[in-house]
Amino acid sequence: MNNVSVKKLTADGISAALSLIKRVFDEFESPEYSRKGINEFYNSIYDKEYLSNLCIYGAFLDNKLVGVIATRSNGSHIALFFVDGKYHRRGIGRQLFETVLKNCTCDKMTVNSSPYAVPIYHKLGFCDTAEEQTVNGIRFTPMELKIPELKVTTIK
Repeated sequence: MNNVSVKKLTADGISAALSLIKRVFDEFESPEYSRKGINEFYNSIYDKEYLSNLCIYGAFLDNKLVGVIATRSNGSHIALFFVDGKYHRRGIGRQLFETVLKNCTCDKMTVNSSPYAVPIYHKLGFCDTAEEQTVNGIRFTPMELKIPELKVTTIK
């Protein structure tokens, strides 16, 4: 989508980002989680200390926030990645991902993918590094992307 812009969010944009994240989580992720996992997720996204360690980008379509990606550890770990369901399969997630990839100075990127997002991360070039795990009710598959390999080839 050529009229989508991606920019780093300031403190003013965090509330809208959290609203989008919660809405998309409730629609696509929470059905796969226990009540404990849902509560753990909510607690993390509203934890000021947790949020202060994130670099958060938003995707905007006609000035409307439609997607969010957040990294930590100098961009080497994707902590949050959500696109409004009305805008799935339009390349918005890829634009968000390519933005954080460009800004990552490490040789690999990691993510603990929810069950719903595993196929999406595979399409982005990530490989599983372990079987699915559950910690504090949060289900995830650890994944990794070796960046030099990706930067040599074109992104699919």
